This record gives sequence, structure tokens and C-alpha cells, in this order.
Amino acid sequence: MEKVEKTIEQIYEEAFKEIKFATDSESIKALSIRYLGRKGIITNFLRNISNLPPEKRPEVGKRVNEVKKSLDKAFKHALKRLETKPSQKDYRIDVSLPGRTIQQGSLHPITQITWQICEILEKIGFDIAEGPEVETDHYNFEALNIPKNHPARDMQDTFYISDNIVLRTHTSSIQVRIMEKLTPPVRVIAPGKVYRCDSDLTHTPMFHQVEGLMVDEGISFGDLKGILTTFIHHMFDEKTTLRFRPSFFPFTEPSAEVDILCVMCRGKGCRVCSHTGWLEVIGAGMVHPAVFENVGYDTTRYTGLAFGMGVERIAMLKYGIDDIRKFFENDSRFLRQF
Repeated sequence: MEKVEKTIEQIYEEAFKEIKFATDSESIKALSIRYLGRKGIITNFLRNISNLPPEKRPEVGKRVNEVKKSLDKAFKHALKRLETKPSQKDYRIDVSLPGRTIQQGSLHPITQITWQICEILEKIGFDIAEGPEVETDHYNFEALNIPKNHPARDMQDTFYISDNIVLRTHTSSIQVRIMEKLTPPVRVIAPGKVYRCDSDLTHTPMFHQVEGLMVDEGISFGDLKGILTTFIHHMFDEKTTLRFRPSFFPFTEPSAEVDILCVMCRGKGCRVCSHTGWLEVIGAGMVHPAVFENVGYDTTRYTGLAFGMGVERIAMLKYGIDDIRKFFENDSRFLRQF
């Protein structure tokens, strides 16, 4: 039995040491009974307070009650902690179970196609250029021969941040920035995200483009046809037939749409090509003299070609995908196929 000579502070410290080293809930319950039970150490200490001098009894009695409450709280906390702690059996491993492989990530199909496009055009001699996605009206429109109130602006549903700041609708703005910095010869491609207010099976508000620009003396439409024919044959296959169809773009003249024979039906007509046998893949043309004048190029000396393509469009045709939104739904079952 504990004696009054052992102070309440000593009992308090010993109790906390034992709580600290207890490894299971049964040990905590036993300690609680040992210290706070009807015949416990604290109870016995209280009974022996009468052996102390009268003037010390109130102070010691008050301290004993504080210790009693503190230990009661400590026992309950330790009991809760040990009861919620996972038991050793939870960590046992059944070695007879089959192994679980860690799923390996890969590049997104849009990234793969972007890199493939750039790789093909780099081999032809193009350098890669980048520019801001938040652009001024000047670089996105006016410098590209699309002044304010020009009907061509209706071709692109633009996200306006302010009257003069937009989310770029094409990476052609990079071409203007490059021409302002460099003197010909210039040969660059500009991959990146672009933004338009459009969303359906074949359009999303954000998509990716790769645009190309070549400026030098003596550049002709024949150079444009040769570059794009080479590109199409490397991106799809050498059996892919393509055609150049007259079109309109305000920053090129003459302009053309490049169509390829449908990769699904080989020209027989199907749902993908709207039963025409052809699929539009690239917009292209000879750089408009007004664009050269805006960047200070001598229009009597230099000519240039430009082209642009949607990366998602190329990916849909290459992989046979009928809904552009699948690229952005983050469905791992879809993405694992690539």
C-alpha cells in the first residue's frame, strides 16, 4: 500500500510513465483500476491525508483531486487511441494473392499528335516558336489584315477579356510576333492552345493548333503544295490522296483548304466524311501583302506561305474518333488506348 510519504506528484509522474508504455487497452483498464479504483493508489492517498499537518491538508487535497481528474482524462484518451489503432493482424499479407500492378501513365493523345506534327515539320526545316495565349487585338486580328468591324471576325467566336485583350483564336498571332523580330528567311511553326466560343461533337472552347509560316525570296504556291503533301504522307500514309480547294482567309491570298481522301472509307462515302469521300484537314495560302506591310517586310522582294491545322482534328482522323469531347473527359479507359 502506498504511504503518505510518497508525494502526489511522484504518483502522478509514475502513472503517466505507465500509460506511455502501455501497449493495449487491457493494460490501460488495469492501470485505471490500480490508480483510480476504490482500492487504488489515489483513493488510498486521500484516506491518508489525515496523517498530514492540518495546515497542509486543504492544499494537498485540492491537488489530489486535480491529479485524479487529469489521470481519468489521460486513461480515457489512451484507451480510445489504442482501441482505434489497427491490430497487428491488419498488416498481414496473403502471399497467395496475385500481385497488383501499378498503372503506368503515358502522354495524352493530343500531346502525342502535337509532338508528331512538330517532328515531321522540324525535319522539313521548321523551327518551333511560342507566344502568349492572352493576346492583344492588334496581334490576333489587325496585324493579320482583320481590322475592326471586318466581317472575317465573325468567322471566329472570340473570348474578349476587354475591348483590346482577347484569348487568342489562332496561333497566327505568333507568326506576326516572329516577323516583327526576324528578317527573312523565316521558317517557323507555332503549336499551342487557342480559344473560341464553340462546343459540339467536333468543337470545344479550348483546342490546339499548329500553324506554319515560311517567308523568303521566291516562295511559291508550289512550295506550299510540296510541304503539305509531304506532311500528309508522313502523318497518315503515302497512299493518302489530297486535294487543294479554293477558300478564303483574310491573311492569305490566294487561300486554299486542304482535303484528304477519307481515311475511314477511302473515298467511298461514310458518316465521318458526310458521304463526300473527303475530309478537310488544313487551311493554307500565300501570305497576304497587307500582313507583310504591317510587319515592315518588302512586298516586292519577299513572298511567303502559311498553313494551320487543328491537332484534335488530325488526332480524330488518325485514330478514328467521332467525338472531340472524349479527349477532355479524362476517362482512363479511353486514354489507355493510346
